[in-house]
Amino acid sequence: MPDTRDLELLAHISGGLPLCPRPYAQIGLQIGMDEAEVISRLGALKTQGLIKRLGVIVKHRPLGYRANAMVVWDVPDAHIKQLGGQISQFSFVTLCYQRPRHSEWPYNLYCMIHGKDRATVLAQLAQLNQACELGDFARQILFSRRCFKQRGAVYQAPPTTVTANG
Repeated sequence: MPDTRDLELLAHISGGLPLCPRPYAQIGLQIGMDEAEVISRLGALKTQGLIKRLGVIVKHRPLGYRANAMVVWDVPDAHIKQLGGQISQFSFVTLCYQRPRHSEWPYNLYCMIHGKDRATVLAQLAQLNQACELGDFARQILFSRRCFKQRGAVYQAPPTTVTANG
């Protein structure tokens, strides 16, 4: 169960990590913890399942990346780990993960590719298909049509229960 210091830490990371060489040290300065305590508490919160993961949200459009595609494949489950490891090594792949199949959607391996334009993304995908031998697997390429608000998780303390006497 998180204590008040954990809740303060969660509130602080909800807005994102500071863009600096040592973000955990910077957070610690702001809330009266040293860097090691911040890292330790975040690790404990992750172990407890209160934080699933920490990741980076890249706002790609301001950087000139105007085309992005989620590519999904239907690959044998036994090959997920190996193929996911290969795919994630490519610098143009920003996400690579597994999701369970559904009856209407048979795909289980997902990756996101960002590029300056659609042709670049398709060329990168061709490179990925050849290098990882993905050509025999059913796939879909889903290009984004618009950009949604990008943000991380918001952590809030549980609501306080108020009871009335009488």
